Amino acid sequence: MTTDFQLVAKAFGGPEMIVSRPCELVAPGPNEVRVRHHAIGVNFIDIYHRTGLYPQPLPAPLGGEAAGVIEAIGESVTGFAMGQRVGYVSGPGSYATVRTIAADLLIPLPPAIDDELAAASMLKGMTAEFLIHRCAAIRPGQIALVHAAAGGVGIILVQWMAALGIRVIAHAGSAQKAAMAHAAGAEIALDCPYDELPGLIREHCGDGVDVSFDGVGAASWQASLASLRRRGLMISFGNASGAPAPFSPGDLSKAGSLFLTRPTLFDYIATPEERRESAERLFNAMENGSVKIEIGQRFALADAASAHIALEGRKTTGSTILTV
Repeated sequence: MTTDFQLVAKAFGGPEMIVSRPCELVAPGPNEVRVRHHAIGVNFIDIYHRTGLYPQPLPAPLGGEAAGVIEAIGESVTGFAMGQRVGYVSGPGSYATVRTIAADLLIPLPPAIDDELAAASMLKGMTAEFLIHRCAAIRPGQIALVHAAAGGVGIILVQWMAALGIRVIAHAGSAQKAAMAHAAGAEIALDCPYDELPGLIREHCGDGVDVSFDGVGAASWQASLASLRRRGLMISFGNASGAPAPFSPGDLSKAGSLFLTRPTLFDYIATPEERRESAERLFNAMENGSVKIEIGQRFALADAASAHIALEGRKTTGSTILTV
C-alpha cells in the first residue's frame, strides 16, 4: 500500500531543503473535504515560500494549487459529492498526495478540463484573468507590455489579450521564447537586453505602452517604467529576479504621472463567488480557444526539487506540473 506523503521545506533555502514527510489521513471537519490529488501545479510563489521571501513557519508547506477527486466530506458541506472532480487555488500545502481543505476553496471542474490541465492552468490562468479583466481593465486597441512572455502567466496573458483585440508587445529571455510569444499572438516579440527595451518599444508604438505586466521584478523594473506612456499603469505582480529596489513616489511623477499597483491573486479571489467567477472565465476562454495551456514539463511529486531547479533556471516553458 502506498504511503501518503507531503513535501515541505525543512529550512529556508535552495531546492535541497525540500523533504518528504508522512501525511496522515485527516478526517474532514465541519465544512471541510479531503481531496485525493492527481496533479499539482508548480508556480514561482512556491519558490518564494521555499526561500523565505514570503516567510511562514517551518517546516514550510509548499504548493498552492492541485486537482483531484473528493474522497471524504465533512459535516455541513453542501454542493459537493464523493468522487467529484475538483481543483483549488489556496495557501501553501498542495505538494501532497492528499489534503484536507475548506470546501469553499474548491472549484468544480468541467468535463472538458482534465486534472492535469486544471493543475497547469488555475493559479496562472486566474492570475491572468484578474490582471487583464479587473486590475488593468485594459481595452481593445490599447497596448500592453508582457515580460517573461513565454512563461506560465506570460504566455496566457499574451494569448488572452491578443484574442481580446489588445496589442501585445512581448519580452522574453531568448529568441526561442520570443518566437513562442509571437506565435501566441504578440504583435512584436523581443529578446533584447532590458536597457534597450524602452527605445525599441517607442520605435514601434511611439509614446509607449498603456500597461506593463511585470512578474520579473528587480531586473525589469526600470525598463517597465521607462516603457510606459504618460499616465500608464505599471502592474508589478511578481519578483522572479528579486524584489525591486526602494523608490520614491516622486519617480512616478517624473516619469509621466504613472500609476503603480502590486496586486496579489488572493485579494481578487477573496470570496467563493470571486473564485468561481474567475475560474469560470478562465475555463470558458480555454474551451473557446482564446487560451491554450501548454504543459511544458511534468515531474513526479517526489521530484519537486528538480521542478524548482528548472523553474528558477528559466529552463521551463508554459506550465509545470507534478504528477501523483
